[in-house]
Amino acid sequence: MTVTRKHLADSIQEQTGISKNKSIELVETIIELISRTLENDEDVMISGFGKFAVKHKRQRKGRNPATGDDMMLEQRKVVTFKCSGKLREMLNDED
Repeated sequence: MTVTRKHLADSIQEQTGISKNKSIELVETIIELISRTLENDEDVMISGFGKFAVKHKRQRKGRNPATGDDMMLEQRKVVTFKCSGKLREMLNDED
């Protein structure tokens, strides 16, 4: 299942009893805060969940898989995620 902003807002509304508009606003605020932080090349660490980090990729040689032609891939930034030990344990729990 893909978790969407709507799923998050609905879940917050159900669990806390706040209004639908407030829960949507809360989800949007959190996403905006995470996005702005990553935009500023800062890491976002959510305790018990994991860490989002911006990594810088250098320019490098690549290959077009459709044609096989060589090409240069420009430098870019990517976001990586590393889950916390707690989350990893929950995912790998055999119960």
